[in-house]
Amino acid sequence: MGRLIVVEGLDGSGKQTLTRKMTVAAEARGLEVARLGFPRYGDSIFADLCQDALYGRLGDLSDSVHGTAMLFALDRRDAARHIRNMLRSNDLVILDRYVSSNAAYGSARLGGPEQDHGFPEWVRELEIDRFGVPVPDLQLLLATSVELSAERARSRAETDADRALDRFEADTSLQHRTGQMYRELAAAQYLSPWQVLAPDDVPDVRDLLG
Repeated sequence: MGRLIVVEGLDGSGKQTLTRKMTVAAEARGLEVARLGFPRYGDSIFADLCQDALYGRLGDLSDSVHGTAMLFALDRRDAARHIRNMLRSNDLVILDRYVSSNAAYGSARLGGPEQDHGFPEWVRELEIDRFGVPVPDLQLLLATSVELSAERARSRAETDADRALDRFEADTSLQHRTGQMYRELAAAQYLSPWQVLAPDDVPDVRDLLG
């Protein structure tokens, strides 16, 4: 059974680049590696509905923190069997975003870590307890600054017509609160052990194997 490794961070923090580097490093050691990113736009109706929500195309549902979070959670529930199959046939399964992204962004929308909203626990009960998605073995927080992440997201939007900034990416205040929530979740070891990485860090493959 392989290990489930999750890369978390703000929009534009460099998660895709890090997952590619980790994959190359692990495969160079002869390991079997599979990757998957969330939301699974184009592959899941739930992910496509998430995208509609992020661009304000679902009416007042787009404004509902719990409603939007449910769509993200349903995307992972739909992928749970696929993740388990990948874990059975690979040494490492690396995910770009997972349950903690739902906890971080939803909490930030509700006011951030200073508010007693209980949202991370609600997400855990929904996704882990009720939906039964696999629990991560390790989560990596790519602690890129809000400013650098936002600059990258804007640059990406300018060069790719399909990557226009969504509601979350365009809200600088939300991104700051989300960064704070990620740090809170990492400090609390939410769902699993965490490692916090600087923007250009790549973890040692031995750390990924436990």
